[in-house]
Order: sequence, then structure tokens, then C-alpha cells
Amino acid sequence: MAMLVSIDNGGTLTDACVIYGSQVFHAKTLTTPHDLTKCFVEVLREASRKIYGEPKLATLLEEVDYIRYSTTQGTNAVVQRIGPRLGLILAEGSDVTKLIRNEHEGELFEAIVGVRSAKVDLSLSGEAFEANVSKSVSDLISQGANRIVVSLNGEALVADEARMKRVTLLRYPRHMLGAVPILYSHQLSDDHDAARRTWSALLNSFLHPAMERFLYNAENVLREHRAKNPLLIFGNDGTSSRVAKCVALKTWGSGPRGGMEGAKAIALHYGRKAVVTMDVGGTTTDIGLVENETVSERRWGQLESIGISFPLSEVESFGVGGSSVFRVENGAIKIGPESVGSTPGPACFGRGGRQATITDAYLLLGVLDADSYFGGNLKLDAARAKAAIDENVAKPLGISVDEAIKHMERAYEERIASTIEPFLKDSGATTLLAFGGAGPISACGVAEKLGIAEIIVPHLAAVFSAFGIGFSDIAHVYEGALLDVSAKGLESTLADLQTRAKRDMFAEGFDISDCSVERAVNFTRKDVEASHRLNGAASLPAGIKASDHPRVEVRATKTIPHFSMKQLEGKAQSNASTNSQRGALKLYRLEDMKAGEHGVGPAILEEAYFTCQVPKNWKFSISDNHDIVLTHQGVQGDATNGAKKK
Repeated sequence: MAMLVSIDNGGTLTDACVIYGSQVFHAKTLTTPHDLTKCFVEVLREASRKIYGEPKLATLLEEVDYIRYSTTQGTNAVVQRIGPRLGLILAEGSDVTKLIRNEHEGELFEAIVGVRSAKVDLSLSGEAFEANVSKSVSDLISQGANRIVVSLNGEALVADEARMKRVTLLRYPRHMLGAVPILYSHQLSDDHDAARRTWSALLNSFLHPAMERFLYNAENVLREHRAKNPLLIFGNDGTSSRVAKCVALKTWGSGPRGGMEGAKAIALHYGRKAVVTMDVGGTTTDIGLVENETVSERRWGQLESIGISFPLSEVESFGVGGSSVFRVENGAIKIGPESVGSTPGPACFGRGGRQATITDAYLLLGVLDADSYFGGNLKLDAARAKAAIDENVAKPLGISVDEAIKHMERAYEERIASTIEPFLKDSGATTLLAFGGAGPISACGVAEKLGIAEIIVPHLAAVFSAFGIGFSDIAHVYEGALLDVSAKGLESTLADLQTRAKRDMFAEGFDISDCSVERAVNFTRKDVEASHRLNGAASLPAGIKASDHPRVEVRATKTIPHFSMKQLEGKAQSNASTNSQRGALKLYRLEDMKAGEHGVGPAILEEAYFTCQVPKNWKFSISDNHDIVLTHQGVQGDATNGAKKK
């Protein structure tokens, strides 16, 4: 019986999703930012308790087939500017100021590089060149650099950086204590855009040390317990690889990408052509789009407004979530981006928080329950919630607490809806997929403001990013600039990339003959990205020129077991029944409901880690996959994502 484990390490909580035969288990634990290995182990231990009835970490790790893991460690390192002091070496004649094209790039460059930059004269050779390189490296080290990036340019980029590498290995051998690691930009990417390539190398070098220490520590936990397979790291391109083959930069934004992979699986499962996603956590809301079974992404990713050489999923993240601070400015409610997080947390947590949040409002509205919140592990205090809302919202607006709560809910829903709206214009999506611990509670209110008729709330909504990670395969993607735009050049570049794929898949434990290999030529023409698939005999696209910046891509994939969903068989419909109430609202426990059951609002559907609010005029039904499908009774949505009708 196969066991698959996926873990999503978030800033506040760490989630685990376990598929064990036909059973599904999920667990949560608080993230321990001072030592991420601790929460990695704790969430595995909590998952083992759910499976076996008691904590049996060793047993779980003996039985597990694959552990896929996503972490925010890299994201946090960049946000907090915690990392090594970098030195940068450019070619003589290069202008370092061309790397700084906006305020974000200027601030980050100052934080991670500052004045530690040097230049080498590529016109030199022999001893003169060696002396020039040695002086540049020594100067950077004396200025405090403990990692160095070399980013040259021009058609001889690869040859020039290789020439520098030979000199540095000779003068600064790796076996010497205190040897400074040096990254040559072409080893990461040979992107023709020098600024993107340089920033990619800088960010990767900045993230590398912390990622390396933490991920190898986590993998050592598995080795100590004799796990069958190595830890797999989920990347922001939707693939997984072992720690030794993981690129640090590709861990950035991997958690949201997990949610998008899950959304893609849901869209395919329910036959929806376009689905807009709403992932609401404690601090942020992430909005994304799945269209025609494809996650929307940018070919040249943006990391804190900094262009990089790798694709990133097109997810809009903004500072509104369950712990976002509400305040009044100039007579209007403002939300976030400040957040009270989990500590001290919303006022109702009773941990010293005194700011008003939407969690406090939902408690006073009777949507959340003081005793069952977070699986009953966190008791909420209504008196503290009321005091915080009175002080921070009601009094400044000159209204009662009851009125303030309604204003807060409306402002919260409108803020999220305004960010989703641009995703709807071009896609025509009429289905909203709501997940995250705080997504289902406000989904209907947001959908009404957008005119969306259908909402799908996955039964694993609270751990959905972890769930989505479980759809990834072990894969590596390689891309090389086609400098010689000819049949011979294409053949040579393909051979080089395919050799790298063969080597890396062997290191993953697989023969390349057991993997699927896809090949393509990608190019940019009139600022439009295009791709030419290479099927059978490789041939160049018609009319391709060097000015199109052609790039050869090879993708090697080894399929491994995935999470699976129950087929939609159209179970007989039956009215959902319950004897439970929460105030004036009917209360349904999701774990007690059966496929085919349906009902109408106002009601609450709840499981241990999330609450789904169903207002008046909304109908809910439980699918064969045990997901909640919500439809507005006044707006009929086309099941294939056509135009909505009233």
C-alpha cells in the first residue's frame, strides 16, 4: 500500500497531506522559523498520530514511498535580507548601475552587494589576466564578501567565464579552508539579457547557504530513520527533485505554485476550462488562474519586481488575510498589509494582540466557534475581539460594534474581489476555487461581488498547497542559448543538454530510457515568446534568426505516484440533515457528510481547520471527491465556464 506525503512549510503554519492507500490524512503545526527542521519533524509526527492513533514517526518514515517538500525559507531570506555578503565581478566596460532599473532592485542590491563589486579586463591573457582576476577576488574578500558571483557578457560569455573559473580554481583551490564559493552566471542560465542573468545568479547565491543547511538537515532526519527514498524538493516550476539537484532560486514561491498545481488538477477533474483561485492565509491572499489545464505563468519571472531568467507562475499576492490589521484612516476602513500573524495574533487569540482583524469579526458574527477553532486546539476570546473592534474600528467611525463588524466584512470581501477582477476579464472564468485556512469563509461574499455563480471548496482546502505538491513528478528542465543558428548548432546544443539530462536523472536514481524527454526551440520575436516543439528529427523553426534569441530546451521527466481523486459518478442526491446550530445558522460537519448530500444557506460547513460560510441564496452540494460545490441560486453558471446568466 503506497504512502505519499507532501509538506508545505508556510510562514505561520506547516501543513502535511498524506495519501495512504485509499485514505487521506492531513495535519498542521506551527512553523518554527528559528529552526525549520523542528516543524518539519513535528508535522510528520502529527501526521503519524493521525494515521496510527499515536505518534509513530519512525514507522511512518519506514513506510513512506515519497516525501515532497516545499519551503518558504528562500522567500523569507530575501524578504528579511538575511543571507551572505555577496561580491560581484563584471567585465571591464560594464556599468553596474544598469542592474538597477527600479527602486526594488536598488534597495536589494544595496542590501546584498553594496560596494562589493569589481571588474576584470577580458582583453588580457596569460599572467596578466591571472593577476587581474586574483586582484578582483582578493579585493572583494577583503571587503567582506563570503560568496562571489561572476557575470560577464557578450558572445564569448561561456568561454570567458570558463577562463576565469580555471584561474580561480588554481589560485583559490576548493580544498583550502575558508575557500569562497564562486558562482559563474552561465552555470545557472545563459539568458541573453545580462541584467536578468546577473540578478538570477545573485539571488541564487544569496539563497543557497541557508537552503543547503536546512534541506540537508531535513534529509538527514529521513536517513536516520532509514526512509526508502531521498527527500524531494518541490520547485516553483511545478517539478520535484532531490536536494542535491535542487536550485535554490527555484524554491522561491514554490508554496503558491503547489496550490496552482492542485487547482489545475481540480479544473481538469471537474471539466472547467478556466478557474480563478483564491488562497487566503493569515497574512496574504494569493490570486491565480488556471486556463485550459495550464497554470498561467510569466516566461521571465518577477521576484520582488526583479526580472529573473526562470519562469514563475503568475500569482498576485497582496497583504490581506485572516490576521491582517484593520484600521480607520480619513473615515474609511483600511486593511493590511500589516499583520499580527500567529503571535500575538488576532485579539481573540488571547495572546496579547489588540488590533482588530477579520478573524475577530467572524467570531462575533457567530461564523467561527470559540471552542472548535483550529481543531479545538485554540480557544477564542469574544470579549477581547469586541474590545479590539470597538477601539480600532467602531469608535473612529462613530458607529456601534455590530455595525463595525458588517463594515469590516464588506470591506474585506471588496478588497479581495478587486484583486480577482482583472483575472476574470480575459479568461472568462466563472468558477472560483477557494482554499487556504481562511479562503472558504469569505468565498461566497467575494463571488457575489464579482458576479461569479460557482465556487469549489476542496475538502483539503486547509492544506491545499501541500495537496497540490503531490501532483508533481521528478523532472529537470535545461535551456541553452543557440549561438550557432544552424542545423549543426542545434544538434550540438541538443546533445549537450541531453547529456546533462542523462547525468542528472541517473543521480536521481533513474535511467534516461525510463524517462520521457521533450525538446523544443524557444524564441522571442517582436517581444512575443514562441515555442517550436522538436518531434522526431530536430529542425529549426522557419525563418529563425539570431536576433530572435533562440534557446534550446530539454525537459526530462520521471513519473512517480500522484495523489488521485475519486471519479465523478453522479451519486444519488439527498438532502443534508443536521441537528447542530451555530446561532441562527445550521452547522454541518464536513467529515460526517456523504457524497451527493446538498442543502441551502444560510449555513456553515466546517472541518477541523477551515470554515465555509454559505449565505442565503447559495446552495451547496458534496461531490464524489467530497469537495464542496457552491452555486448561487439567482445566477446560473455555464458548467463549461460560459457566460453567466440571471
